[in-house]
Amino acid sequence: MVVRDRLGGGTAAALACGVTLTVGLLATGCSPSGAAAEDHAPARRAVADRATAGRAPAEGGAAERAVRSSADALVRAGSSKVRTAMETASGGTRVAIRGAGGYDYRRAVGQLRIARPETAGGDGPGQRPITEVLTPEALYMKNRGAGVPAGKWVRVDTSSLADGNLVTGGATDPLAAAELLRGARRVTYEGEQRLDGVVVRHYSGTTDLAAAAGAAVAGVRPALTAAQKGFTTRAVPFDAYLDEAGRLRKVRHRFRFANGAAGGTPVTSTTELYGFGAPVAVVLPEGRDIYTGKIATWRE
Repeated sequence: MVVRDRLGGGTAAALACGVTLTVGLLATGCSPSGAAAEDHAPARRAVADRATAGRAPAEGGAAERAVRSSADALVRAGSSKVRTAMETASGGTRVAIRGAGGYDYRRAVGQLRIARPETAGGDGPGQRPITEVLTPEALYMKNRGAGVPAGKWVRVDTSSLADGNLVTGGATDPLAAAELLRGARRVTYEGEQRLDGVVVRHYSGTTDLAAAAGAAVAGVRPALTAAQKGFTTRAVPFDAYLDEAGRLRKVRHRFRFANGAAGGTPVTSTTELYGFGAPVAVVLPEGRDIYTGKIATWRE
């Protein structure tokens, strides 16, 4: 689903902001690799039971520990279904991109279907959603358009992206979104509320990109390290919602992407997790299915 609220801007603004930032499916930064895809070792750390699990930490230190350990709780859960939303605005035009799929936290792989703006590539109504396979090392995209043959995949090394693929693919990798919270600072417990019928605890604060990269599991660390180059500040505001098991149910990050604009361009990424334990089938593309030719740059 795409939302474009005309508040005085033009189509060029939607392209520049919605495509370059939110979907990010441009030739810029998308250097396809023909290397065959390999199965990835589980990106997991030794998980200890947290003293805060099942409680409602209201003080800063306890709240920080609860938020920082939410990634561990996801690994314990094993897998979940995922909904994503990414929004940005420029020149009075708001662009929203949504996705859905599933993620296996023990293998650190997932698959999403992303609806892109109709202006992206000029394909018009009825264009197919982009299928994305997420891994710590690479982002794979099918139905990308821009000169890529139908049925072929594009492979992008996440560590080569200025934002570590936190916003480039039009959705934040769910494990990366949780690992980013390991750098949580100045966390405030906002109270309980219901989310999809589940009681959750709402926390707000900022997360430090450098601290998160240093504390992240090995598989996610290179992407978060790369992300320090792509945003205007190291501090990323967030709202996180945890259930009684300490699992992240929803997280909203507010980035400022350093795209040359004064102060950067605001991008809000929301990731919702539900259906924990649901089977997630992710098959990595084989080398012969990965496109290695030239990728066109979308223009108005």
